[in-house]
Amino acid sequence: MVGMAAHAMTVGFDLDMTLIDSRPGIRATYEALSAETGVPIDADLAVTRLGPPLEVELAHWFPPERIEVVGERYRELYPSIAIAPSPALPGAREAIRAVQEAGGRAVVVTAKHEPNAKLHLDHLGIEPDAVIGWLWAEAKAEALREHRATVYVGDHTGDVRGARAAGALSVAVPTGPCPAAELRAAGAEVVLEAGLPAFPGWLSRHLASPAAGG
Repeated sequence: MVGMAAHAMTVGFDLDMTLIDSRPGIRATYEALSAETGVPIDADLAVTRLGPPLEVELAHWFPPERIEVVGERYRELYPSIAIAPSPALPGAREAIRAVQEAGGRAVVVTAKHEPNAKLHLDHLGIEPDAVIGWLWAEAKAEALREHRATVYVGDHTGDVRGARAAGALSVAVPTGPCPAAELRAAGAEVVLEAGLPAFPGWLSRHLASPAAGG
């Protein structure tokens, strides 16, 4: 794949519901937080709308003045509760390797607390070249531009917005809360209906295209 090496392509990936199915771990952490605080949280509902930062979800259950403290406690609980039960999504490891084996760099850009994002990836044996956390939607463009990413892969319309803000090609997978039609409507140039298992083949075709540029 000469195109990749020639252009030193960097591909960005979202984490939750793109590379990993974090719903089991997040559900369990919300349940623990609810039990500890005495505040009812519908954890099953919460995991249907993953993507935005934690504070956006907490605002559905806690008053504004409690969100910062409760968010800190959630992140403290998270490592011991959420990492082990959250599996890699099909094709995640292969997608990262496909970029690296073609001579490129794979970076994870996520809204998740960065230390917890790294714990997930280490636990699952997924080895990107960099992990950047705490960025959501258009703010993801900061890291994507810094790492010169020309492609960003995600499952949420916020990921599409981040890619477009960075001038990167938006590749979407309908494995999260947003169906394929919604991702296309948000501006995703590519939607891989089969999820990440389709990514290596798409990447090969993309690199063979004269438009791959880099």
